[in-house]
Amino acid sequence: MKVTVFGIGYVGLVQAAVMAEVGHDVVCVDVDQNKVDRLKEGHIPIYEPGLTPLVTSNYEAGRVDFTTDAAYGIEHGEVIFIAVGTPPDEDGSADLKYVLAVAETVADHMQSHKIIINKSTVPVGTADKVSAKVAETLAKHNKSLTYDVVSNPEFLKEGAAVNDCMRPDRIILGTDSESAEKKLRELYSPFNRNHDKIIVMDIRSAELTKYAANCMLATKISFMNEMSNLAEVFGADIENVRRGIGSDPRIGYQFIYPGCGYGGSCFPKDVQALARSASQAGYTAQILESVEAVNYKQKEKLFSYISRHFSGDLKGKTVALWGLSFKPNTDDMRESSSRVLMEALWEAGAKVKAYDPEAMEETQRIYGSRDELSLMGTKEAALEGADFLVICTEWQAFRAPDFELIKEKLTYPLLFDGRNLFEPKLMMEYGLHYYAIGRGLSVKEQ
Repeated sequence: MKVTVFGIGYVGLVQAAVMAEVGHDVVCVDVDQNKVDRLKEGHIPIYEPGLTPLVTSNYEAGRVDFTTDAAYGIEHGEVIFIAVGTPPDEDGSADLKYVLAVAETVADHMQSHKIIINKSTVPVGTADKVSAKVAETLAKHNKSLTYDVVSNPEFLKEGAAVNDCMRPDRIILGTDSESAEKKLRELYSPFNRNHDKIIVMDIRSAELTKYAANCMLATKISFMNEMSNLAEVFGADIENVRRGIGSDPRIGYQFIYPGCGYGGSCFPKDVQALARSASQAGYTAQILESVEAVNYKQKEKLFSYISRHFSGDLKGKTVALWGLSFKPNTDDMRESSSRVLMEALWEAGAKVKAYDPEAMEETQRIYGSRDELSLMGTKEAALEGADFLVICTEWQAFRAPDFELIKEKLTYPLLFDGRNLFEPKLMMEYGLHYYAIGRGLSVKEQ
């Protein structure tokens, strides 16, 4: 099938590459000429395992193309995906200007029936707005053309997006059009072979399903972080609690790992957006507002440990920081806990020597050159001349470090672990003062 994807960001590029891989003829449209040119040269703008060879091989095979020519893309595609960003507005609600701009552009150039698919994460009711924008623009051009608007939310995990797209758990189609459903069943048939993963529902339910999924997962994380705070108050160990409740199949082990807060492009934005949509509809979403508040406070946790340990005097201290991305296997630093920590450390007069396997360039892009930040080539190099170590991201490369070297290099044998990677008893054996989330104070004090 001939497919067009508007927006070559995280969702659009992965979706386009995977669609091309199974044989569809895909054109990607973006307003950024530099991004288009670099993609044609084989430079992928994001780090995602398995994505680079997928994009490169399918571009070389002619199954995917990149352009800034919207008219060309619209003429090409019988199915048109809208996969542009929906950044938070000033009040936290999703900004739909890019989505609606694509809808208008499609209507400006379409000369035949199109299936317009909302792939972007959008508030309930967005499909109605897209449909109205298309109808308004068609009328302005005196065009009498038919079209369908479908909600088809994505459920990709950064770090595993290619596999999630190739082997989806479910494919949600929000539509009341039998012809659109038939066409999209054909589009997704390569991903729907073992058993029927397609769930068809009304459009508004499909839009809410996406938000509900992300908000449920964010709720589990914030709940466990709330429990980790209670564990500290009561003198319990949250890791024992996690194993105890995770063994219940009704709860399970996924997303119940306490830590220094969740980040990324989805959970913070989607929790905010759904809470604001609820407010606009006259409903107070108390759980969602609490999830957001707990996460905001949790991101300050590591700094509070550090500040308390040094009695608030961090001026002149040098901090080794391992992990900058919001999670492993990505270079994405949007809403990452490391940013909250670094900015608090700088405000307190400390310097940071940081290392991350993939997010170094992104850190440089965000913060530029500054005296209080040094980006180091290895995790060991970050220890040189540092007073203590902080871990913000649970990269595999951090799970089995040389503890003797850590103790030797640091001025203070002190480790603040925002992801609970190690056992306190083991840290005690190595002579390290160890702070972790919900496991009491440092092991020296226990």
